[in-house]
Amino acid sequence: MAALATALLVAAVTDIKRREIDNTLNLAIALAAPLWWLATGLGWWDVGFQLALALVTFVVTCALFVVRQMGGGDVKLLTALALWFAPAPFLQLVVLMALLGGAGSVAMAAWNLDRRPGESVRSALALGASALWVGGALAVLTALATGRPLLSTAALQSIRATLPAGWIVALIALLVLAGFALGFVHLVRRQKSRMRVPYGVAIALAGVWVLAQQALTSAAASSTVN
Repeated sequence: MAALATALLVAAVTDIKRREIDNTLNLAIALAAPLWWLATGLGWWDVGFQLALALVTFVVTCALFVVRQMGGGDVKLLTALALWFAPAPFLQLVVLMALLGGAGSVAMAAWNLDRRPGESVRSALALGASALWVGGALAVLTALATGRPLLSTAALQSIRATLPAGWIVALIALLVLAGFALGFVHLVRRQKSRMRVPYGVAIALAGVWVLAQQALTSAAASSTVN
């Protein structure tokens, strides 16, 4: 687990520096998976399931690569990681990857926004939509890290007590949603240049996150037994 975490951190650094992940690193992660299977005592059925999970991951990520939503190195890294994680932890990894990658992509797009004269309102909507997106992603990540809900029961009850009539709430929600949609469309259209988002960083950080959770769970279980 420590070796895999180290390899993921190396992948994140190289993706930041060179916008690519070395094939040798991805291959090493994939070839080390059988050692992990032996160490954890996986049976043939479990091994076959891991291989099937990796195959499905490869097919899906290749489709994303074709539509230019994911880089080749990212495809290889995520496929290699599918050999290491059981379905539930791997699904958690994918969700974390989406949250981290989405927040990073939107933040970079906001930084790269081309603010033109006469479009101050649209630019403000775009930056507001970016802040809302990134803030929401960070809130969800914080909730996942702490194991606490986004809003406590007391907070929800307080919000319900102070809300105005239902039609007013619906109208406000529609206005916010419309502003978010307009801002996001403007954010996509007004980019100064095409950016290559280092999505490998999101994959690597999500992998380290899940590994850390597994290590803490194992340590807690060991201490309970002792």
